[in-house]
Amino acid sequence: MAEKKEHAAPTGAFWSGAITFGLVSIQVDLYSAHRPKTAALRMVDRSGTVLHRRYFCPRDHKPIEAEEIVRGYEVEEGRYILVSDEELEALEPEKSREIDLRSFVEVGELDPVSFQHAYFLVPAGTVNKAYRLLAEIMERSGRAGIATFVMREREHLVAIIAEGGILRAETLRFADEIRTPEAVGLPPLEKAPAEMIRQLQQEIQKLSSREFDQRLLGDRHAQELLDLVQRKLKAGEDVVAKPAEAEAEGAEIIDLMEIIKSRFSAGKKGAA
Repeated sequence: MAEKKEHAAPTGAFWSGAITFGLVSIQVDLYSAHRPKTAALRMVDRSGTVLHRRYFCPRDHKPIEAEEIVRGYEVEEGRYILVSDEELEALEPEKSREIDLRSFVEVGELDPVSFQHAYFLVPAGTVNKAYRLLAEIMERSGRAGIATFVMREREHLVAIIAEGGILRAETLRFADEIRTPEAVGLPPLEKAPAEMIRQLQQEIQKLSSREFDQRLLGDRHAQELLDLVQRKLKAGEDVVAKPAEAEAEGAEIIDLMEIIKSRFSAGKKGAA
């Protein structure tokens, strides 16, 4: 089985704009820091045809066409307020190409439970002095930037964090999306016996390590699934194939680190 290469969206960076605050404006491109799982399964029939999902009405026992579907907000069980596409469009924020940096806070103030999705902010164009300087100052001071920007018709709140000279944007969940310990029914804290405390401390000490073992990040289940697929492929077992289809136009393989290096290299030449 050929090794899968890392694929990005056909358009490369799926958002481009500028980090702005005061008189500062730094052009950046946005890339996702995540990629799809390497061992993803598709829903197919016995002949290998990829299946598609459709909405189904349980009352009339029939599929629903797209033009019959409307959105509704449930105000109480069984009662909905219908909201039209036009009304939703009227609520969309004004389109912008700016990451509006509002404030700087200590990185330690950020609660990881608020992090939703990570992105890399890559310097755009050939000049990246301002980008490098901002990343260096933020990393040295241990501060993160809190900003807002509009992407896909929605305003996002993000924390911009500098690590290793690179800026990363973490979209943050809003307060109403986060559950509290009380909401999940955690019992009240009780003082543990001294003997239990000593035992736990000893066990923690036994497992303490000076560095995080990166091998723990390996997806064992995904590897086992790939091994299973490899064995069945070699044996010619359960192999089905639909007629070949043309590759999506414009698809490209993107090496994010090469992009960052090339931008920095171009910036050096432009500054010479």
